[in-house]
Amino acid sequence: MATKATTFRLNREAQTALAQLSKIRRCSMNVLVNEAVQGYLDQNLPKAEKELEESLAKLRAYRKADPSFTQAIEAFVDAEASFADRLEGRIVKEQPRDSAPAAPPRTKRRSYA
Repeated sequence: MATKATTFRLNREAQTALAQLSKIRRCSMNVLVNEAVQGYLDQNLPKAEKELEESLAKLRAYRKADPSFTQAIEAFVDAEASFADRLEGRIVKEQPRDSAPAAPPRTKRRSYA
């Protein structure tokens, strides 16, 4: 199996314990870390896979119950309408303008010659 060099930072206590265990077992710290990581993955990947499958089953059931998301859209609209939105715009009547045209904008230019 191909390996890839990877950098991890261990706290001082873990580093010391790993070095001692390496001497006791007469194997490299690399072997110990690989064993530990593989054990962690063996223990936790099935749990993660089960959680993903349960989430996917719930999503499929939801989509089957409301295929066009009508209920979801209605719930969103109701929720949106139930809150006072301070940023919501309001209609303002346009004020009549003076008949005199506005002065052209002034600009200042610098010369960098």
